[in-house]
Amino acid sequence: MVSVEDLMAAAVERTGLDDFGEDSFREGLEILVRALSDEARLNARGQDFVYNRIGLHLSQRLQVEDWCRRNPDIDDEQIASPLFGLGLPRTGSTALSFLLAQDPDVRYLRSWESAQPCPPPSTVRGHDPRIPPDQRPVLVGTRHHVPTDIRGPMECLDLMALDFKSQIFQAYAQIPTYSQWLCDRADFTSTYRYERRVLKLLQWGEPARPWRLKSPAHVLSLDYLDRVFPDARFVMTHRDPTDVLLSVVDVYADIVGGFTDHLDRRYLGELNVTQWSTGIARAMAFRDRAADRFYDIDFRAMQNDPIGEVERLYSWLGETVTERFEAGMRAWWAENAEKREPHPKAAPEAFGLDDNVIRPLFAAYVDAYAGGSRRPDRPKESAP
Repeated sequence: MVSVEDLMAAAVERTGLDDFGEDSFREGLEILVRALSDEARLNARGQDFVYNRIGLHLSQRLQVEDWCRRNPDIDDEQIASPLFGLGLPRTGSTALSFLLAQDPDVRYLRSWESAQPCPPPSTVRGHDPRIPPDQRPVLVGTRHHVPTDIRGPMECLDLMALDFKSQIFQAYAQIPTYSQWLCDRADFTSTYRYERRVLKLLQWGEPARPWRLKSPAHVLSLDYLDRVFPDARFVMTHRDPTDVLLSVVDVYADIVGGFTDHLDRRYLGELNVTQWSTGIARAMAFRDRAADRFYDIDFRAMQNDPIGEVERLYSWLGETVTERFEAGMRAWWAENAEKREPHPKAAPEAFGLDDNVIRPLFAAYVDAYAGGSRRPDRPKESAP
């Protein structure tokens, strides 16, 4: 059995460092490791991948602390008014993040630096070894599920994993104890504080630019995010949940299925219905207190007029879409048109998914945001 102490000792030996910073990460790491041992039933490939991934996060945490200790001015960096993308998965949020990344005047979390933020990019001279020569991201499942580009944007999940409170781990393994704790009891305050710490490190030595960040998982923890990023603004993408949940669980099954010989599709269906209905309910409650900080984009509107949707978003932000930015968006959209939104071939009953059960859980959300109507308290131009 792999222990927390073994994993931490291995990271210390690998890096030659021994300061992990505040111990907020210990609770999540201990619950995760116990769940992996008791519940995941990993095969040899899964054991190798998942524990190496945990080791990577621990090693990076050691390096983050070392860089910040030796360069205290990193903490002077300002993360001002970041824009967070969120919503249900498979709602066009990844395509939106790639479009926003075409703006040369913004900073986004790049795929090659998300799991390995150290060394700070500004300190690397010449080719960065974190960027594969063939420019392709590592394929975890049997296929790419979203647009991919090693230099393109990545979700916040790897940064959240540095505090061991991240949905990324349940995408690798069936760990119900960890997933329930993550959804019901985890305090994400330290998670977002550490994300902010790493964003400062990534920004250090570069011209300051506004951050464009993204993860559907933020719907579970918006209250905590708000404590750490009180000036954050949000762009929320929308689509009927019954159109997306099968696709989401199919992605989980593809990845988890490579790491265990005992895949439980019905468990994955229940996990995703529970977590996303809970997250959406929390997001709606948060929005009731912070409606003016949200901008909405419907999936259908995004498909019909992607450039126009971004232009309206930028108008809401008080910013301008430059000719260079627009040209980059048009080129990216055209290049990726054939790869967009693959349709799942899985049968919903294999995952225990029943639209008659799912719809009531999301009924208030669909009526307010994903049913084609506009909220009456929002300006027309800010709720496409």
